[in-house]
Amino acid sequence: MIHPTAQIDPSAVIASNVTIGAFSVIGADVHIGEGTVIGPHVVIEGPTRIGRDNRISQFASLGGAPQDKKFAGERTELVIGDRNQIREFVTINRGTGDGGGVTRIGNDNWLLAYVHVAHDCQIGNHTVFSNYSALAGHVEVGDWVVMAGFSGAHQFCKVGAHAFIGMGCLLGSDVPPFVMMANEQRGRPRGINSEGLKRRGFDASRISAIKRAYRTLYMAGLTLSDAREQLVSQAADSEDVRAMLEFLDRSERSLAR
Repeated sequence: MIHPTAQIDPSAVIASNVTIGAFSVIGADVHIGEGTVIGPHVVIEGPTRIGRDNRISQFASLGGAPQDKKFAGERTELVIGDRNQIREFVTINRGTGDGGGVTRIGNDNWLLAYVHVAHDCQIGNHTVFSNYSALAGHVEVGDWVVMAGFSGAHQFCKVGAHAFIGMGCLLGSDVPPFVMMANEQRGRPRGINSEGLKRRGFDASRISAIKRAYRTLYMAGLTLSDAREQLVSQAADSEDVRAMLEFLDRSERSLAR
């Protein structure tokens, strides 16, 4: 199941049923879990840990050194979970010593062609990164986020769970959970990602509570501190609003408003 032209470092740990295509290069200190399929001309550098049942297409480059001038060769790693689809020409870099040391991809994510994930990014589960979308260093992306084509996030941005980042949006601020960013090069909030929430089984009452929180945060003309006070009372009856509040409290960059 390993093509004879593939180059495998002796220190690599590869499960017995892994498939590796022609001319792929697997470097030192790489671990690849059961059932993972690696296409031709893929380069995986270590230290990198890849889980089970992933599909990695041709010309992907995983685990390369971070593109950060502060990186001095310290040991850092890339950790990828299970059942991810990583398509052609995707690049994912390892972490940096002063940024936590780990770039992490969760489970069941789709990274389409030409996606870039920079050093120290933390990506959750069930996300979709459409073609040419990119993350700068230290970005956090929650579960079920969709990054549309040609979108991008500035370093240290946080994108909350279930958010939708529209085509071409460039994020320079944190995006709360459930919010949909669309139009203009610098994305602006344009409502909540209601269609995505319906597809994931959110019922009408949950969506209504999220919409009310959105109106409080974005449409009521309140300062951020005043909006937060109202969200505290709304959160008493909504776990989703509590998630938005927790996100606001963790936000380090300015909030997208």
